[in-house]
Amino acid sequence: MTTTTLIVSGMTCGHCVNHVMTALKELSGVTNVEVELEGGRVSIESETELESSAITAAVTAAGYSVAG
Repeated sequence: MTTTTLIVSGMTCGHCVNHVMTALKELSGVTNVEVELEGGRVSIESETELESSAITAAVTAAGYSVAG
């Protein structure tokens, strides 16, 4: 089990949080996603290490961006 933490920008409400969570939970191997609206912190638990490009693509497809 691995945990990946990142900052997602552009989220402004609870709907945004749910949208990001849903997009990331669709990635293969993801077992849990926690999103904090304030600060944009996202923690992703997965069975194996995720490709950063897959995470970025999911966040971007949801309409947000990975900070940094």
